[in-house]
Amino acid sequence: MSMLTPPGMGGQYRITGDKYPRMRPPRRHGRLVAAVVASAAALGLIGWGTLQLIGVFTGHTEKTTASGTKADCRAKAQTAAQVTALPKPGEITVNVYNATARTGLAKDTADELKKRGFKIGDVGNAGKEFDKKVKSVGVLVGPVTEQNTSLAVLGTQLAGAQQRAAAGRKANDLDLVLGDGFKGLTKPMAANQALTALTAPRPSASTKKDC
Repeated sequence: MSMLTPPGMGGQYRITGDKYPRMRPPRRHGRLVAAVVASAAALGLIGWGTLQLIGVFTGHTEKTTASGTKADCRAKAQTAAQVTALPKPGEITVNVYNATARTGLAKDTADELKKRGFKIGDVGNAGKEFDKKVKSVGVLVGPVTEQNTSLAVLGTQLAGAQQRAAAGRKANDLDLVLGDGFKGLTKPMAANQALTALTAPRPSASTKKDC
């Protein structure tokens, strides 16, 4: 014990400074901060564990979230489904022209299209623009606005036919020009399947990406 330490103080207080005695307990702030941090961490872990246990026993886990996400995705897909309004064959007038050297081709094809429900307009040989110049199965000619409607419907009857837009044409008034590669219209069953596929609803690109 220092001679400067007042009697009865023992080692609990110490003298600091060089001019007059100053009495204070030793600093313990570091220990106090560490204890507070440890307590907070322990409480956080206990709370997280409790929530996980509640989720397991009540079933409100990621499965519910995933199920909800799938349901929302299906609802979006149904809402965003794009259904194209297509004209029926009876609403489309088809002019059939023969661009080949074979005789009677236009008439036979027109008769078959009539059986399938299409209206028939002009039937005969192709004009100079196409005569002896079509090497494919055929060419479908119509307004540019009909490429995804009436032209698409007529296209189901002749797979592989090319489409060509023509200015000044009326809607649902189309030309079917038969080429050297033509061997007959698409079989009725296959044509009907292709027509059904055209009218089936299709989800938009953004919906596919989100789902």
